[in-house]
Amino acid sequence: MRGIFFSDDDAGAVVAKLTSQGWEASVVRERLAGEDDDEDHPWAVVTDAPDIVFEVIVDQHDGWLDAEEPEPATPPAPLDLPTAPKRIKRPH
Repeated sequence: MRGIFFSDDDAGAVVAKLTSQGWEASVVRERLAGEDDDEDHPWAVVTDAPDIVFEVIVDQHDGWLDAEEPEPATPPAPLDLPTAPKRIKRPH
């Protein structure tokens, strides 16, 4: 689970709090979709802390959680697509 912050001070404070409680935590620069400016990339805190503990700390520092969605076990079945265009008019 990752916590996203726009301030490196907030991200550092969250890492300090988590490590003082015995959890592993690190800060990485996160590039979100649509972000072009290198200065505006948010900071992500990655940790092994339980979700509820991390959620409370993230809320205290004005961040948000970015839960990674698991990959589906089996891919969806392919759609049954037509092999030719549908004819609307009859040929003469």
